[in-house]
Amino acid sequence: MDPKLVEVTQLFARFKAAYARNDLDVCANLLSQLKVLLTKFPSLPPSFQQTPNAVEELKTARDIYEHAVVLSVKMEDQDAFERDFCQLKPYYMDTCGIIPPSPEEYPILGLNLLRLLVQNRIAEFHTELELLPAKALENLCIKHAVELEQSFMEGAYNRVLTARQAVPHETYVYFMDLLAKTVRDEIAGCSEKGYDYLSISDAKQMFMFSSDQELQQYIAEEHPEWDVKNGSVFFQKVKESQPCKEIPAAPVITQTLGYARELERIV
Repeated sequence: MDPKLVEVTQLFARFKAAYARNDLDVCANLLSQLKVLLTKFPSLPPSFQQTPNAVEELKTARDIYEHAVVLSVKMEDQDAFERDFCQLKPYYMDTCGIIPPSPEEYPILGLNLLRLLVQNRIAEFHTELELLPAKALENLCIKHAVELEQSFMEGAYNRVLTARQAVPHETYVYFMDLLAKTVRDEIAGCSEKGYDYLSISDAKQMFMFSSDQELQQYIAEEHPEWDVKNGSVFFQKVKESQPCKEIPAAPVITQTLGYARELERIV
C-alpha cells in the first residue's frame, strides 16, 4: 500500500478513537492534519487523476470529510459545517460509478438542508433540493427536511416543534433545537402584538413547553421584559416601551390632492 495512504489511515484511526471518547479538541487537531495529508492525493477532487489507489483514496477522503461534518455539529460550529460540507459534496455528486454510495450520504444531505432552513437561506435550500435525484425525496432524512420547510412556510409552528421529538438521525438534534428557538421567537413576536397578556397554561401550550418551569426559564433567558405574575404573562410593558408613530395627516392629504390635480390635467 502507498505509504501516504498508510499514514492517512493510521492518523484517521487515531481520530476515530478520539471521536469515540468524545475528545473534540484532539479530533479537531487531528482533522487539520488529515486535511493537509489529503492534499497530496492527486486522485481526489478536483483533479480525479487515475492512480492505482484512487478508489481507496476517494473512499478514505469521503469518510474523513463525513466525520468532519458530524464533528462540526458536535462542536456547534456552523461555519466549519459549511466548509466541510462543501469539501464533501463532490464525493457525493462526482464519484458515481467510481466508488460505492455512502450510507451516510442522505443523512448528511438532509442535515445540510436543515442547516439552510435554520439559517433562513430558503433559496439555497431549494437549489440543493433540485440537485438531488427523485429517489432521494423518498429518503426519511430528506423528507424530514422538506416537510419541515413546508410547515415553516405555512406557519404551522406546532408541527415544527413537534418534529423535534422524531428526528431521523441523532445529529439533527442540534439544528432542530436552533429551529425550535427560531419558531418560539416568531411566536413571541406575534404574541406581543396580539395580546396584552396570556395565562401561564395558554402560553405554555402556545410555546409548546411541557412544564411551567421550561416556560419561565425561556422567559427569563429570552424575554426578561415580560412580567410573570398572578398566573399570567404580561406583554403590556413591551407595548408601553415601544414609541407610537404619528402619521403626518396634513402632508399626506396635501400630497394626495396634488396627485389628483395632476391626474385631472393628464385626462
